[in-house]
Amino acid sequence: MAEKRSSFVTESADREIVARRVFDAPRELVFKMWTDPQHVAKWWGPKGFTNTIHEMDVRPGGVWQFVMHGPDGVDYKNKNVFIEVVKPERLVYDHVTGPQFHVTVTFAEQGNKTELTVRMLFESATQRDKVAKEFGAIEGLNQTLERLEECLAKL
Repeated sequence: MAEKRSSFVTESADREIVARRVFDAPRELVFKMWTDPQHVAKWWGPKGFTNTIHEMDVRPGGVWQFVMHGPDGVDYKNKNVFIEVVKPERLVYDHVTGPQFHVTVTFAEQGNKTELTVRMLFESATQRDKVAKEFGAIEGLNQTLERLEECLAKL
């Protein structure tokens, strides 16, 4: 479904993790997969992770609260607060549990395909590097998008 491979680019020199991928699916569907908790629970996170979505209120000021269950049995609590929701073009939210960062997801229409861009902006290069190293954020984001691709292929 997606054109292989995601390209990861460090922009804003050293404070961002950026992923881009083109999915062979209409923008409205990709947006729905990202904003419907029943779909998100199936693909969010790296391989082997499962999710319990407690709340997903996709509107400015709305909260997305969930627990990622790692394959090693460790639970990772997450809370995001939506800043901007422009259906089906853009989501902007803050990850407010540690580590904190700002996320912008854009859904660009390319015919019947969708170019998805995820930007994670950290307070500092040190914070970005720590998240990349300790949590495997770059590979984890790549695996997350692969799981999204797999779910889209089943539809």
